[in-house]
Amino acid sequence: MSADQKKADERSPVALVVGAGDALGSAIAKRFAREGFTACVVRRSEDKLQPLVDDIKAAGGKVVAIGADARKEDQVVELVDRIERDIGPIEVMVFNIGANVQFDIVETTAQKYYKVWEMACFAGFLSGRETARVMKSRKRGTILFTGATAAVRGARGFAAFSGAKHGLRALAQSMARELGPQNIHVAHIVIDGAIDTDFIRDRFPERYALKDVDGILNPDHIAETYWFLHTQKRTAWTFELDVRPYMEPW
Repeated sequence: MSADQKKADERSPVALVVGAGDALGSAIAKRFAREGFTACVVRRSEDKLQPLVDDIKAAGGKVVAIGADARKEDQVVELVDRIERDIGPIEVMVFNIGANVQFDIVETTAQKYYKVWEMACFAGFLSGRETARVMKSRKRGTILFTGATAAVRGARGFAAFSGAKHGLRALAQSMARELGPQNIHVAHIVIDGAIDTDFIRDRFPERYALKDVDGILNPDHIAETYWFLHTQKRTAWTFELDVRPYMEPW
């Protein structure tokens, strides 16, 4: 083994979170950082990542913030290349971009539909493909896709979002079947319920009030599920796991 290879092997493993938003994405990044991973957190606007960076560093963790548009192939290719070259080996990739928007079907323009698909599905393909490339060379890794109720059933007003999330789920299924035999764990997490976010607080105050009785999803508790999936033994891997509050109808 060369000196450069040995040095590279000694670097901290990376947990790449594509879509490190203020709620779930941040919670996932913090969870992996606590375990010694370098959290590489990605949003289109790098400056929006500063609060997350400050929190992880304050807790003694390692973090790198990167601004990139996951819908752009060249930016995703460069993102993965940069991390592997300059930061460390990507052991975990979490795709967590949402695009949960509602339009009546006659108001869903081609532009709106395409944009939602780009964000919630196509970006997942790019992120999954590029991380699979580097994981295959090491014959290990974990790829986790954040899904939603819309991934398993469509709802009124969510034609674009449901279509994108169904596509993401199909992508995850295909990747799991292809990459599982190569020791790469691919899983899809169905988030079925409202998450404790500013968006829910501001737009749906009645739903947010259920937080007092554990009636909405806690991002930190969801993040534990992602850690659990990563640490599963390969004799009993889970492909799909759904999470919801105890009182959520389903």
